[in-house]
Amino acid sequence: MTEPIISTESVVGTGGTYKKWVESEGVPLVESFFVEDVATVPLEPWKRTGGLGVRLCLEGTGETNDAYICEIPAGKALEPEKHMYEELIYVISGRGATTIWNEGGPKRTFEWQEGSLFSPPINSWHQIFNVNGSEPARFLAVTSAPIMMNLMHSTDFIFNCPYVFRERFNSEENYFSSPGTWYSGRTWLTNFVADVKNLPLLEWKERGGGGSQVRFELSENTLCGHVSQFSVGTYKKAHFHGPGAHVIILRGQGYSLLWQQGQEIKRYNWKPGSLVVPPGGWFHQHFNAGSEPARYLALRWGSQKYHELWGEGRGKVDIDVKLGGNQIEYEDEAPVVRKWFDEACTKAGVKNMMEKYYAKA
Repeated sequence: MTEPIISTESVVGTGGTYKKWVESEGVPLVESFFVEDVATVPLEPWKRTGGLGVRLCLEGTGETNDAYICEIPAGKALEPEKHMYEELIYVISGRGATTIWNEGGPKRTFEWQEGSLFSPPINSWHQIFNVNGSEPARFLAVTSAPIMMNLMHSTDFIFNCPYVFRERFNSEENYFSSPGTWYSGRTWLTNFVADVKNLPLLEWKERGGGGSQVRFELSENTLCGHVSQFSVGTYKKAHFHGPGAHVIILRGQGYSLLWQQGQEIKRYNWKPGSLVVPPGGWFHQHFNAGSEPARYLALRWGSQKYHELWGEGRGKVDIDVKLGGNQIEYEDEAPVVRKWFDEACTKAGVKNMMEKYYAKA
């Protein structure tokens, strides 16, 4: 029997594969709870992509997923790439086109604009073009890069694996033009959303505030998304879920509260373009103190179709905590919540419309 090797050195490493990779990319990494405006975040040249960029790994992700902002100069294109992680892309500004293909297969091209949402299928080749010759195009992408890189410990595998996921994308001609399929629970199975800012939504009264929503399942991903909207002078009920929900404000003025059970409440004021990522297990609540309906896009874990990875708590975000769910009903919230909202409405010159929702509680 071979004797074990005994070393006096520590086995503790110097950092995860993901963080080392970000350092090697030569672009900044932002780590916080909140980004004030994704449209104005300073970007730096990103040699690998051929654009400008910044990586975002906010506290609320738990390093399970991340985001990045990329800008394509006027009339230019990013370098072709493929990678062994999922990616959801939301267009902040500009218009352009994306070409996607499997190795040796036909290329499929679709056009996009400000407000579009799409997802290059995992490990498919894709190239993104800015078709406007006078203005840059900017987008935000949420990816599963951190968890994949930290599990595999190999960026060579992440970027150079030859496997083709034909069950996800088999070069279908209408992959990005099909109308998709609607399912119960306000869920739309699609691969391209032309404009999330103006998409008609479906009522979701259980979340409060006259709310409405549509959920997205894109490109056979585990990452998914939804758009929610709630009325002027109202707010949604507090709830919690797992990590990694990137909440991008599309319309409206207001604020969000984030807190751990029994801990101090953190407040973040938002406007169109703001980004907040509530940490896993933290209660959070969104308030519309502006003069128009508030709408946001959440890019996150929690697929209805593929929920094995982050399935804990699935289906509980609109169920009372007293019944085993993840939501605090209006009658059970802390009195200071109503006080702060009334003050915010008064300051903004907006009528507080919550009495009718309290009456239903």
